[in-house]
Parts: sequence; structure tokens; C-alpha cells
Amino acid sequence: MKNIVIIGGGIIGLSSAYFLQKEGHSVTVLDKSDITSGASFVNAGYITPSHIIPLASPGKIAQGIKWMFDSSSPFYIKPRWDIDFFKWSWYFHKSSTKEKVEKAIPVIKDINILSRGLFEEMKASGDMGDFQLERKGLLMLYKTDASFEHEIEVARKASFLGLEVKELNKADLEKIEPNVKIDAKGAIHYECDGHTTPTELMPKLVHYLRKVGVDIRTDEEVTELSVANAKITRITTTKGDFTADEVVLAAGSWSADISKKLHINLPLQAGKGYRINVSRPTGISMPAILMEASMAVTPMKGFTRFAGTMEFSGINDLIRKERVRAIVKGAESFYPELKINETEMEAARTGLRPVSPDGLPYIGRSKYVNNLTFATGHAMMGWSLGPATGKLISEIIDRKKTSMDISAFHPDRKF
Repeated sequence: MKNIVIIGGGIIGLSSAYFLQKEGHSVTVLDKSDITSGASFVNAGYITPSHIIPLASPGKIAQGIKWMFDSSSPFYIKPRWDIDFFKWSWYFHKSSTKEKVEKAIPVIKDINILSRGLFEEMKASGDMGDFQLERKGLLMLYKTDASFEHEIEVARKASFLGLEVKELNKADLEKIEPNVKIDAKGAIHYECDGHTTPTELMPKLVHYLRKVGVDIRTDEEVTELSVANAKITRITTTKGDFTADEVVLAAGSWSADISKKLHINLPLQAGKGYRINVSRPTGISMPAILMEASMAVTPMKGFTRFAGTMEFSGINDLIRKERVRAIVKGAESFYPELKINETEMEAARTGLRPVSPDGLPYIGRSKYVNNLTFATGHAMMGWSLGPATGKLISEIIDRKKTSMDISAFHPDRKF
């Protein structure tokens, strides 16, 4: 049995705690918040084997520069002087090649499939009681031929990799979504995908972990990490000191700042996402990506969630009203009978997703600090990849053969 400290109480940190305690370890989770908000609570709740294309893909930087001065655009980069951001942008640019994307596709598929199976195992275990876990798939709704051509290419790759995909025309859409009017030409239906309600599962996961003896410390920020002989010997927080045999860094968008305390440069940027919840009936029963609006729609337990945007503006919780309005406009353009009201807009929330330059997570041991393992950088797939990352972290720490090849996720990889 090892004494393990996990820095970060989002879906990645808690999933790591879940699998580590199953292996008999003593686990402490430290989080600077009260674990009721942030990216693990405001995401679209997708389990997405279909999301095989990394964020760093050809044309993305050019698109970001084009949209730089439009703060309502789906992919917004706030102009600012920041050396770390400049370096990250250069690495992102270098990663956005067709060759690197093709190499990443099967790896992203494999870790998503692993995670989907683990979500199902977690539900079957009864550890968290009952929670929403549905396998209806994901609709990629499109209005234009250009969007269709783009997505059908992805669908062919997904199908080649063994994922279940179907083309739907307008009549098919009416059959699959009979209770809501959809203004779209058709959809690609990724039958391989699932969805959940994060605000339901996260509290249940916290409750279960506490029940089985995981020490979850909230409102406790890590301020210092002491190192001797290439090993973390002490973790200092705003409330006290901890020692550990192993340390897992799963602090999301704050992971780069914490890494600096160890003199490790971890290329990472916070990508802000937004969500609006509509708690009245919408008629929407299928999760969907609205392609031209670059946003997600998820029927969750008790509400429908509209989520999206990728905003690079540093670490902050500022809510830009123009971005909230852009989500509303996108939703109402695809669902013309839907009207999102001012109260619902005012209740919009944001979360910061940790984005690596190549769109792949950092999962693995540090070569600089012997008892440190990284679990961060999942970008928009953090929720989807939570259980898989947790399982891999437990295997790494126990020095077991990992469930899949994780070399592509190495935290010291070169860009």
C-alpha cells in the first residue's frame, strides 16, 4: 500500500482516486475549490469515441487568428502579451499537421473506447448508485454541404476504425427526434457515443470516495512542493503539510503553474468553455453537435444543456455576455421553436479546460521527479477520458502493464 496525494479534484483527479483506492492505496485529494464548479461540472457530459480529431489540426491557428478580434467567435484567442502562450501557440502550430493528426487518431479512439467501458463498469458496480449513462449516440447536425463534406470524411475514418456511424437525412432526423423541430439538412449519427449528467455524477463520486476512506480536502490550495534527490518530499498547502510516496498532478488548467514550482515547463493553456442549462421541456432527446455553430447540446437529467466555445484568455472566470449570446443564437438557429430566456442566460457558467499543444493529454511519470505522475491536458475530452485516465494512473503507479500504449501521452514529449 502506498500513500498517494492527488492534486486536483476534478473528474480526472477523482477517477484516479477511485481506481487507486480499489488497489488498496491510501489516497488524499487536495483541491483549491469546494468541488462544486469548474470544467468537470459545466461540460457537455459526452463519452465520445467519435471525437477522433485532436484540437490541433490543420487550419486551426489560421482560423483562430481570423477570429481573434471577434470575441463572440467559437474559437477565440484574446490578444495578449504572454511568453508561455506564445510558446504554446508555436507548439500548437507545429502539431497541426496532417501527419501528426493521422498518428493521433487511433490513440484518441483507443483511450475513448477504454473510458466508455470503464464508465459502464463504474455504473454496473453500484458504487455511485444509479446515475444517467445513456448510449443514444451523438448527432453531428449540419446545415451546409461544406459541413457535411467535412464530417463525412471524419465519419469514414471512424467507421474504418470500427466505430458505429450512420448517415441521416432530414426525414431520418424527424423520426429520431420527433418532439422538436430541427433546422438542418441532415446529420451524421455516431452510434458509438454516450452521455451523462456531470452535475449528478460528480457529487456521487465525491460521496462514494469519502465513504471508502479517501481523504478529500476542499478549499486547500497547494502553495509549495519540496524536492530532494529528485523526489517530492513535502506538499505544502494553505492549511498544512503532507508527505506522500506518490504524487499525481491532476490540477487541470492550473497544472502548468504547479509544475513551475518543480521547475518543470509543462506546455498548457486554459481553454474556457461556457454552458447554459434549460430546465423546462425542450423536446430534445438526442445529444448533438451543431456544426456551423460549433456547440454541443445534451439532454441531461432534469435539464437540457447547451455548451460550447473555446476561449483562450488566460486563467479567469470572466463571463463574456457576447459568447453566451452566441450559444443562444446557435441553439435557436438549429431549434427554431426554442427560445432561451434572459434568466437562463444570466445563469450561464464557465469552466477552464487544460489544453496541450497537440490536443493529447499528459498521462505518465515525469523524468525529472521520480514520484510524480501527470494526469492533465485533456482539452475538451476531460470528462470522456476521466475513467480511462484514472485506470491508467493506477496501473502506472503500481508499475503494471497499462491497458493501452500510453507513449503518445508522455508528459516530456517534444513538440
